[in-house]
Amino acid sequence: MRGDPPCKDPCAGRRQIVTFVRQPTRAGVRDAADKLAKTLPPAPLFTADFKGMTVAFKAESLQPMGAFKVRGAWHRLTALDGDARRRGVVAFSSGNHAQGVAWAAKRLGIAATIVMPHDAPKVKRDATMALGAEVVGYDRKTESREQIAARLAEARGATLVPSFDDPWIIEGQGSAGVEAAWQMERIGLPAPAHVVVPCGGGGLAAGIALALPDARVTVVEPEGWDDMRRSLEASWIEPVGANPPATACDSLQTLEVSPLTFDVLSRRDAQGVAVSEAETAAAQRWAAERLRLVIEPGGAVALAALLAGKVRPEPGLLVVLSGGNVDLDAYARVLAG
Repeated sequence: MRGDPPCKDPCAGRRQIVTFVRQPTRAGVRDAADKLAKTLPPAPLFTADFKGMTVAFKAESLQPMGAFKVRGAWHRLTALDGDARRRGVVAFSSGNHAQGVAWAAKRLGIAATIVMPHDAPKVKRDATMALGAEVVGYDRKTESREQIAARLAEARGATLVPSFDDPWIIEGQGSAGVEAAWQMERIGLPAPAHVVVPCGGGGLAAGIALALPDARVTVVEPEGWDDMRRSLEASWIEPVGANPPATACDSLQTLEVSPLTFDVLSRRDAQGVAVSEAETAAAQRWAAERLRLVIEPGGAVALAALLAGKVRPEPGLLVVLSGGNVDLDAYARVLAG
């Protein structure tokens, strides 16, 4: 299935074009969770004592390609019909979505083309190509990855697979919430009451908000890139400002969130916080020392918010560690302090 069927024209004698946009749903999240359960083992759930509270940490960094993005990619690509699969897919990403799409495409026998910035971490670019995907580079300062990908998809008749602005992607990412709730119950923890989630475009946070309707959701972004936080506070979409600061969180450099993710999160009264580069690096070190986990900067921001006191520990707190694809030289510098 490449999309929803067009609506029939109810008006005799004249042509009418109706655009119908599929919305992500909790039922879709459940379907995605069922798909993933048949495809991959659950990503591990770790716990640690923090100021007298047991906090759960969902280690999406231990997915086979190092990030949660495989969830949405698998749900989206398995929804394609045979003709769409033969035509291939085109995606754009700085690395984690790229690898997720490449991983799913390889297993489904689908040709994948990924538009990646020239300055994407080498480990992510190399891993994407190793999975068999074609990589097309671009300059993130002067070119639009969305436009490049759209042109490629149109020219090839391929399906465009956005990194967050897609209902199947959102639903797939939400399967992490379904999985974590089951894991927390299994080890005797309270049900998730508050979930803290790294946020770029908001696909993971929106999916988890759908998966866990009784839990509060806090999205965490790097300072200067906290457009979802500002959008939620303003009640309309606020893009990232001009000349945003440099950040090690390459996976969270989204210039503007999508109406799909913003709508889900705003209806759930989600909150947002921003963390500094120093707070993010401290979280990477804490994860290595306390959890024995390698976490990339963008994957560590939710933990950074907890460690910095911007989120308080409480029963049922779930912190998502969304990725672990680090540049080894940069990671060594972080560990060295």
